[in-house]
Amino acid sequence: MIYDYIIVGSGSAGSVLANRLSANPKNQVLLLEAGPEDRNIWLRIPLGFGKTLTNPNLNWCYESEPENGANGKRDYLPRGKVLGGSSSINGMIYMRGNRQDYDTWAQMGCRGWSYDDVLPYFRKAENNDRGESEFHGVDGPLQVTDQAELMPINKAFISAGKEVGLPFNPDFNGAEQDGIGLAQVTMSRGRRSSTSHAYLKPARLRPNMHVQTLARAHRVLFEGRRAVGVRYESKGKLHEDRAANSVILCGGSYGSPHLLELSGIGDGERLQSLGIDVAHHLPGVGEGLQDHQIFRMRWRLKNKPRTFNERTQGIAALGEGIRYITRGRGVLANPTNPVNAFFRTRADLASPDAQIQFFPGSYNTVRDRTLERLPGATLGPTLLRVESRGSVHARSADPTMNPAIHTNILGTEADQRSALLAMRFARKLMETDAMAPFYDHEMGPGIDAQTDDELLAFAQETGGSNWHPASTCRMGPDGDTMAVLDTRLKVRGIEGLRVVDASSMPLVVGGNTNAPTIMIAEKAADLILEDADQRV
Repeated sequence: MIYDYIIVGSGSAGSVLANRLSANPKNQVLLLEAGPEDRNIWLRIPLGFGKTLTNPNLNWCYESEPENGANGKRDYLPRGKVLGGSSSINGMIYMRGNRQDYDTWAQMGCRGWSYDDVLPYFRKAENNDRGESEFHGVDGPLQVTDQAELMPINKAFISAGKEVGLPFNPDFNGAEQDGIGLAQVTMSRGRRSSTSHAYLKPARLRPNMHVQTLARAHRVLFEGRRAVGVRYESKGKLHEDRAANSVILCGGSYGSPHLLELSGIGDGERLQSLGIDVAHHLPGVGEGLQDHQIFRMRWRLKNKPRTFNERTQGIAALGEGIRYITRGRGVLANPTNPVNAFFRTRADLASPDAQIQFFPGSYNTVRDRTLERLPGATLGPTLLRVESRGSVHARSADPTMNPAIHTNILGTEADQRSALLAMRFARKLMETDAMAPFYDHEMGPGIDAQTDDELLAFAQETGGSNWHPASTCRMGPDGDTMAVLDTRLKVRGIEGLRVVDASSMPLVVGGNTNAPTIMIAEKAADLILEDADQRV
């Protein structure tokens, strides 16, 4: 089959592009997704996050290589493998990052990507229930709403933040990022608003929009220096479809560099060592992986704080289920981290470098999200501006073998210092007068861990990725030899091939990455359509 555009990956970016490019009935668009349709009931229920986190039918379930900064531990790295990609399994927190992030992109030579340049695309994506403003839009497909419930424990934690000097912030995506408050969420009427439901579902009614699920891409096809199609496997058979205009990779920060390397684009010496024919030497592919690093600390609470723990046990769980079914409210309609705080670990910083994510519940391990029976809280001190850089590379020429991922967590002394400061700040929040009525004791790392060495040992043992990988196919200006993409998201040295996802970020933003990835796709759609018009 010959299409105008073939999009590989239906996640936070791919579904957006599928909608925008197929809006012109003249464009025949094929969307390939390695996972299934998004029909699993837990994908729409917000607190179903824990049910999809380790489901290999819906999740790539990646693991890192043994990490030196984590005592040789392998980090668990979930990514969505279903229509909607990671937007179908994430925590639904709507954060754009900081204004400075995008201005820094522009200062790095990525013209057209400053905050003023990208704000219209954030607004274009949104249907924000707060109404239209300088910062927010109401005409977009993505449902962005305020949380329906303010739990007493969440209210107390916000008061704790104000007690230690954090201003209350009613809108982290507005004029300022600093402070503490309730995050807005990608939900509507108690249901998740993934990019599959927001963008792809309405587009699939168009006769020129074609979606192929359970289709794992093996490689991009070339004629000379031009991408002309994709080879993929579906139901045990290999298929080759052609793209008259562009092949667009939207596989995310792990999938896109992996597919480029399988297609012969990457460091030539590395590819040859794997037995992959070199189509184009591009050494930056898979290098420079950036991610936020999180160190989850747990507390036992008292005096019936009504955390997620108690509300999902026994007869209470039955009541919550009825409440959700009849009203779309209650514990099942909550995001993963209702309260967030952005702060600076040092006074001389120009913008927040750390985030506290407050989860009103507790569990034993990252993979096993079974909530404990007794009330608890989990705070996630998170480093937003890490110095550490990792990598993503193919292990072999076999397209069914997952890539080798090195996160390089706590890979620099600066990151280790920031982790200690962020963890101590989390303790400071929990030891306020506002939290005293609920505070029982610290479970992890435990109050006996007081020295820097003891806290660092806890971070190395339990810390990991916050699942916001970026920058493995980063864009950059002419002359940047490690930039994989130009500022129009075209793969350098190849015609008809783009990468549109979080891997294109020059620097990872200082906040959750779903909303910025959607913005990138909205802007990319305009760039692609502009280029098509110029070709005509």
